Amino acid sequence: MRNNKNVFFMSLSAVFLGLVAGALLMAAIGSDPLEGYTYLFKGGLMNIERVGNTLATATTLTLTGLSVAFAFKTGLFNIGAAGQMLMGGLCATAVALLVPVPRLILLLLTIGAGFLGGALWGFLPGYLKARFNVHEVVATIMMNWIAYWVVYYTVPAWLKGAYLETESRLIPEVASLRTPWLDSLFEGSYLNLGIFIALGAVIVISVILRKSTLGYELKAVGYNRSAAEYGGIRVERNVILSMMIAGGLAGLAGATFYTGYASNMQIGILPNQGFDGIAVALLGATEPWGVFASALFFGLLHSGKGFMNAMTSIPPEISDTIIATIIYFTATSVLLGRFWSRWKRRKKEARDAAQQIKDMKDKEEA
Repeated sequence: MRNNKNVFFMSLSAVFLGLVAGALLMAAIGSDPLEGYTYLFKGGLMNIERVGNTLATATTLTLTGLSVAFAFKTGLFNIGAAGQMLMGGLCATAVALLVPVPRLILLLLTIGAGFLGGALWGFLPGYLKARFNVHEVVATIMMNWIAYWVVYYTVPAWLKGAYLETESRLIPEVASLRTPWLDSLFEGSYLNLGIFIALGAVIVISVILRKSTLGYELKAVGYNRSAAEYGGIRVERNVILSMMIAGGLAGLAGATFYTGYASNMQIGILPNQGFDGIAVALLGATEPWGVFASALFFGLLHSGKGFMNAMTSIPPEISDTIIATIIYFTATSVLLGRFWSRWKRRKKEARDAAQQIKDMKDKEEA
């Protein structure tokens, strides 16, 4: 419980310091920070449509954040969520455009294809790490660009529309994760069934890490690979499995983004959400529910920055700078932890000193 409180305060401190830095930047360019933040948060929350757009943005960030967080929990650093998201999106888009089956079956196949595409893209870095100890950061970065070029040539060759050269055909309504009742409930926002997939993933990953033998083995490998192997855990298998699950989560992000948030798949774009997932995971302390809360906050910033720019002279890059500053302070959480520990220790020492003085006075009066 104490560790959870420390993590919470460190994350809260990082957010606070990031917002302070943003306020200073706004003041430096001659803008009113209070006005800027008012419109920034209004942009994501002022009506039900904007709330829906914030949740839609948070959907993809939740899944990419979970991908990074899951790998980190098992001792791996997955920088390849962008490429895994692309491959998951490509597989999901292909199924959505090419498989003629009823809607319910098609949606299940689309989501399954997204997960499988991302998982397969996580397999090779996992195998290289497990078999040859190739660092997963290098392997996953390279896989990002391989995915980029696979999509670049695959979409125009097999999935493009009659008059579209750089993007796929539009996702048909029968295969889209958007539904009329969500459109009506959130007044035409981009929110789709992907939000339920993201919530389900948070719950499943939380159960795996906290309650299952698999989660115990994966974390044991992450904490101490040699000790885990000595204890009879199949280390190589678990390293590969960890990267495949992480890749599958990023693949789900691609499926929900390209068949739910977007209307088709474009070439020449490496999705920023894959890299933003690193920030989401760090701010969420790599805990599943922390990742979800962090994704909501980043979704709010992303949704509101356009409205802030439209209503004031403050450029939207200020919001990106706030996010970057929060990431910086989150990455230096060790220093923040030391600050909180020192502050608590001094507070306790002052309380003890005051109690000693009070006891001495009581004795003198007696």
